[in-house]
Amino acid sequence: MKLKSSIKINNKRYPKGADLPWYMIYPFFLVHMLAFGLSGFFMAYSSDGPGLGFLYMHGGFAIVVYTIFYLALFGGDEIKWMFINAALGLLGIYAQIDIILSLFGKKAGDYSAAVHVIPFLYYILYTFLLYQMVLDISGARENPVKKRKVEAVYVVASVIFYTLIYLSRR
Repeated sequence: MKLKSSIKINNKRYPKGADLPWYMIYPFFLVHMLAFGLSGFFMAYSSDGPGLGFLYMHGGFAIVVYTIFYLALFGGDEIKWMFINAALGLLGIYAQIDIILSLFGKKAGDYSAAVHVIPFLYYILYTFLLYQMVLDISGARENPVKKRKVEAVYVVASVIFYTLIYLSRR
């Protein structure tokens, strides 16, 4: 992965354009974001969770920090498309949150749209990170032909996975 701007990792500065191997980025962010995302999810949907102000402060701060790192790692154009694609997929995200909540005897409709903002943003950031990891691990980022193939497999695998989830709920 070529850095889109300068960044400091483990007290070492990496300049814009430096190559970073995938294992320096993805394991840390996947585990870290999963922990914060789960805490945000449980705070948002817990019957005795904190107020909306704390949820936004806790989750909002982390989301801003992650987005700053994403800008440095992936660049503004990738981030723009992350949010465009997320906007297009909000219904799908809502349905998936509804499925997850059903495991706890709840429904997404039990909560106001304001409560869903933090879990939705975590979901968007996490799935974007998974996509970027697939590009880097497969070595497709710098090869347009390979990238199109990997993206096609990623989309087909995602559709199959989400379809199976959907059908299992019927």
